[in-house]
Amino acid sequence: MSTWPDTLKLGPIREWPGTLTGADVRQRSPFSASLTQTLQLLDREIYHLARTRAHQESAELLVAMPPGAFRLDGRPRADARAEHPGVVFSMDTPHGHLSYPCDRFTTWQDNLRAIALALEALRKVDRYGVTRHGEQYRGFLALEAAATPAGFTAADAAVRFIRETADAYGQNLTITAALRRAKRRTHPDTPTGDAATFHRVSLAETTLRQAGLL
Repeated sequence: MSTWPDTLKLGPIREWPGTLTGADVRQRSPFSASLTQTLQLLDREIYHLARTRAHQESAELLVAMPPGAFRLDGRPRADARAEHPGVVFSMDTPHGHLSYPCDRFTTWQDNLRAIALALEALRKVDRYGVTRHGEQYRGFLALEAAATPAGFTAADAAVRFIRETADAYGQNLTITAALRRAKRRTHPDTPTGDAATFHRVSLAETTLRQAGLL
């Protein structure tokens, strides 16, 4: 069983940033590493890129799976299948917001591996003193917002949505408890579930984590 980094959030891709690579030109895997090894590498690179806990918690991986393909804990189900192999990894760093889409290879696991290796290579440029101010990251700063789902513009709006969805007004519930209830109520596997609302709950959670409220 693969161990996902604790601070890495997962979600579905809303819209691919640009044009997807054609299936006839995608490359077969050049890697022999397992998904667990890739996640370990990614976790290490997130740690090195982040200067603060907020940076670490901003790390997000988008895959081409529907909201219902994710478990209550936010991880993909073992039998989940991606609609296409492209993935987008993004996070806030001291260099700015970085976003890395990749769909060169035939599986999303290989594309994630490619991103993790690219992050490692870019960090080595700093380590060997070739650059001093993270110039090697400049080409990846602030890619189009289409690479990530539309979220909430303010934390208070996310809090209101969570409490409304959890029907938590007038109750002495912390925002963490309200979030758990909202996830249970909206998860597609439950009788009251709805994939679109569950996705909005995930976006609200992302906003609250970025604001330091979770």
